[in-house]
Amino acid sequence: MGGGGGGGGRGVWFGVAAGCAAAACVIAVALVSRRVKSHRRWQRAAELVAEFEEGCATPVGRLKQVVDAMVVEMHAGLASDGGSKLKMLLTYVDSLPHGSEKGIYYALDLGGTNFRVLQVQLGGKGSNILKQKVERQPIPQELMTTTCEKMFGFIASKLKQFVEKEEESREGTSETRALGFTFSFPVKQNSVSSGVLIKWTKGFSIEDAFNKDIVACLQEALTKEGLNMQVAVLVNDTVGTLALGHYHDQDTVAAVIIGTGTNACYVERTDAIIKYQGLLTNYGGMVINMEWGNFWTSHLPRTLYDIELDEDSPNRTDQGFEKMISGMYLGEIARRVLFKIAVESEVFGDVGSKLSQPFALSTPLMATIHEDDSADLREVKRIFEQILQIPDIPLKTRRLVVKVCDIVSRRAARLVAAGIVGILKKIGRDGSGPSTSGRPRGEPRRTVVAVEGGLYERYSLFRDYVDEAIVEILGDVAQNIFLKTTVDGSGTGAALLAAAHLSNRKSYI
Repeated sequence: MGGGGGGGGRGVWFGVAAGCAAAACVIAVALVSRRVKSHRRWQRAAELVAEFEEGCATPVGRLKQVVDAMVVEMHAGLASDGGSKLKMLLTYVDSLPHGSEKGIYYALDLGGTNFRVLQVQLGGKGSNILKQKVERQPIPQELMTTTCEKMFGFIASKLKQFVEKEEESREGTSETRALGFTFSFPVKQNSVSSGVLIKWTKGFSIEDAFNKDIVACLQEALTKEGLNMQVAVLVNDTVGTLALGHYHDQDTVAAVIIGTGTNACYVERTDAIIKYQGLLTNYGGMVINMEWGNFWTSHLPRTLYDIELDEDSPNRTDQGFEKMISGMYLGEIARRVLFKIAVESEVFGDVGSKLSQPFALSTPLMATIHEDDSADLREVKRIFEQILQIPDIPLKTRRLVVKVCDIVSRRAARLVAAGIVGILKKIGRDGSGPSTSGRPRGEPRRTVVAVEGGLYERYSLFRDYVDEAIVEILGDVAQNIFLKTTVDGSGTGAALLAAAHLSNRKSYI
């Protein structure tokens, strides 16, 4: 009996042991399976990033092709209207401020749901800007869809209040005040101080303004208010940036806006503006508004994500360059890549709907992720938890996110650099040929490009990539090229252009 009991105990023991062994095997198999799945998920994520990086590649050879394509399109746009993706619009600005202007000038900056009025006091040669006053005013929602008379009447009344407040301590003057008007909507300009509205954007829809001279509308409103003020120049923010840059440094030949949107302008010889031959009377230079956001060439490194973004946009097939380089779109490109990774690899775990929402990742957030230099990438973790509502992202995955942002930013910055070099090549400032001034080939000449916009100003890694690419493309010539940041070309620059127009009418650029 005792022996039988012992044998039964051993049987139970062996049964338990066998069960434990089987359970251990099951656990081991489960762990191995989990590791395999994890490895496969990570491998797929890495593959998607590698494919994206390859599609965004901008080796110097490709950048030089973009440079040459930009020059070709510039020539075509100057030859005829509609001959190029680049509009190459004539601004009629043929004199830029150079630092000797003196007096008090005003600016009105209308480009969105707010407008700004400025007073700028200039002290003449060597004194720069003595004093500047700025006031911002919201435009009531109902005025954005009312009549031209009512909207400009409102703006004129606020401008009058501003002038009276700023001039109350000064003796009354009968002199006509000069105003620079920055109007950041599409217009066809007919002179330096007149332009017909082509279309409204940014929520405005004032139907009776179409095909009207916008300056005449504003001037009429100023007259009704009894304000002795003359609109001296009509400009956009890019031209204002060029003016501000040239005021501080007369070697400034071009300006680029790299912010939410993007554009460029530069000084062109009037005899190179073929489509306006016979209409231009001076023999110096003229500022050309390129509208370079619409630039396109097959040499641009376009990916599936860019194509899908374009197809989902309200302006399909337009603004192709802008969609690859501007702050409006960079964060969205990164989001689309990350969402595809999330769907196909599950490295982000159970992803909610936030990452699937268009423009959920803004470019400023993308820049913060990219520039997170903490060892544990805590800013990346915070943004994904608080903004995108994806918690517990492993450090390895956070590094992958940073990599995606780096690819997007680097491509954009290097394409910006190629665009800038394209402008310099067109005007002979890239060291490859004679300059527009007739200087001998190869002679170095200091050249300044004014740059404005939050993407360039506040995103240091982006800025570094732009500088790096210019050196790669131009080599030793790059030491003569300077990108200088300006602030408030759309406001201060417009006032300076008003001053330049009045004081330099016979001093052409």
